[in-house]
Amino acid sequence: MCGIVGISSKLPITDAEWVQLKNASDRLQKRGPDNSGLKRFERLGLAHRRLSILDTTASANQPMTDLIGRYTIIFNGEIYNYKRIRSDLEKDGYSFSTTGDTEVLIHAYDRYGTAFLNKLNGFFALAIYDQVEGSLLIARDRFGIKPLLISISEDRIVFASEMKALLEFDIAREIDHSSLYTYLQLNYIPEPHSIFKDVKKVEPGHYLIINDQNKIQKIPFYQSNYSGDIDYQSVPSYEEAQETFISLLEDSVQQRLVSDVPLGTFLSGGIDSSLITTLASRHVKNLNTFSIGFKDNPHFDETEYALLVAKKCKTNHHVFSLTNDDLFQSLEHTLNYIDEPFADSSALAVNALSNETAKHVKVALSGDGADELFAGYNKHRGEFYSRQKGIKRFLIEKMKPILESMPKSRDSKLTNLFRKLHRFSEGSSLSQSERYWLWASLMNEADAANLMLKKAKPDVYLKRKNQHLSILANSTDFNDVLFTDVKLVLLGDMLRKVDLMSMANSLEVRTPFLDHRLVDFAFTLPSQYKIDSKMTKRIVQDASKNILPAELYNRPKKGFEVPLLNWFNRELKSLIFDDLLSESFIKNQNLFNLSYVNNLKDQLTSINPKEAQGNIWALLVFNSWWKRYIG
Repeated sequence: MCGIVGISSKLPITDAEWVQLKNASDRLQKRGPDNSGLKRFERLGLAHRRLSILDTTASANQPMTDLIGRYTIIFNGEIYNYKRIRSDLEKDGYSFSTTGDTEVLIHAYDRYGTAFLNKLNGFFALAIYDQVEGSLLIARDRFGIKPLLISISEDRIVFASEMKALLEFDIAREIDHSSLYTYLQLNYIPEPHSIFKDVKKVEPGHYLIINDQNKIQKIPFYQSNYSGDIDYQSVPSYEEAQETFISLLEDSVQQRLVSDVPLGTFLSGGIDSSLITTLASRHVKNLNTFSIGFKDNPHFDETEYALLVAKKCKTNHHVFSLTNDDLFQSLEHTLNYIDEPFADSSALAVNALSNETAKHVKVALSGDGADELFAGYNKHRGEFYSRQKGIKRFLIEKMKPILESMPKSRDSKLTNLFRKLHRFSEGSSLSQSERYWLWASLMNEADAANLMLKKAKPDVYLKRKNQHLSILANSTDFNDVLFTDVKLVLLGDMLRKVDLMSMANSLEVRTPFLDHRLVDFAFTLPSQYKIDSKMTKRIVQDASKNILPAELYNRPKKGFEVPLLNWFNRELKSLIFDDLLSESFIKNQNLFNLSYVNNLKDQLTSINPKEAQGNIWALLVFNSWWKRYIG
């Protein structure tokens, strides 16, 4: 796991640009604390920060150039099947001076051209410069597990693993108001756009070829075969599907155990991480496992279930029991590392877990991706019932006027139930696309528009929104919802959160559920294999029942809620009222409607806070970011 940054110019690289490249590399130190390297060509500069995982010797440092001096690579990620590719290349006469995966990529590009990308099983963001052709290849893995941002101007192209590095090149920091409008709703900025007009994110499963005149070709190398239709003629039986699922997942886990440094697994006590841990323990003795508990929030504490799995698998288990104060202490570290507004508050818990885990290992496997692929969220249950048009939906819709008057918040079981029922009643009468967007949002479109002084251009915003929801426009299959989740929520929120917080702690996190073979298989399965009236994530649960402890089943999905409302009324009160959301700050910033911000602050202390705590958190994160990068 590493960080990369580069600059390609029409003119020779200047000394000032070389200094900018060095500074950009320094900004990625957390992504790669083990080594830094730079290489300068006439019109190109490449920099790399290394977190050593495979072949930890100096000979595997980057930028790496092949023996004949034609190709130079910078690479962030891991290729799990690199030994198999290396074996094929050796049969073709290629020789190697290192034992890791980076040199394999250079020779694979030489041997297969851009088709080598389809041979890779792993996650990556990479750049390879061909000195003979004068061309630069930039590529990003199939699902965007590793980030890659790019800024294109008339004279030069710059790219980097993180925004903070990119901004060392004096890119115009002009806010994209359509991105801001979307952020206020979703709490993150969907790809390929960013908070700045002049910065984009390289699309997952795509590569760019930049020629010696800085002309760009963008070409997909991976596209899912799923198009909204399931071929029911070739669907396996449910029993056969379970066997295939376990077989694919175990192979994925086994491949992701390749490492020359200590590794382990995140073990939350839920089905996904427990299954990953169980399969990994078949191939690693005394596997390290890591869990966090919540002393002050016992309702969300699942460490007892994690311990059951750890004992069964005989792992070297670590439990970190956090208080609300521990979480609060991670807040400053979290906010300071965020270089583009991102307001999923569970990032605080991921940061804390990554920080503790990194004290023991450099690599951890996680269960990310399973909920999106196999329908594991509460919103999936809501969508399922909204499509049934049964008595539950009818009764809840009729209760809407009553629910509107009920107190709603996330801070007690009763008020959270009112909140969920009200959201269901709001969404059930909408079209599938609009319902999905509403349930993916913490703030609705009207409120987000009222909050902004400068409005997003309607045509720009709607075009982006419709692209995200395109497959839902005429949806007839529940898999369309899951496919949209993978493209939108998994990419923009879940993977972003894990990469951001793990890299803030120099920890590599691997995601076995996102092996492309398993993802492709998941979208050949009918939705009834994933969700029905009794069960979410059905195939995952049924396939693992003879593997995992029985106590893990038949209990509600807990998730985790950061105690934001308590903090806002105590520890963060001064930050809200005297600093980042003070009247003077909001007026000087001239982005948000002061009266609307004050209304949100008033809701925090009311008996009906609704989603105010999430909305206030999004504003706090944004203004903390603004203060560092704009103000």
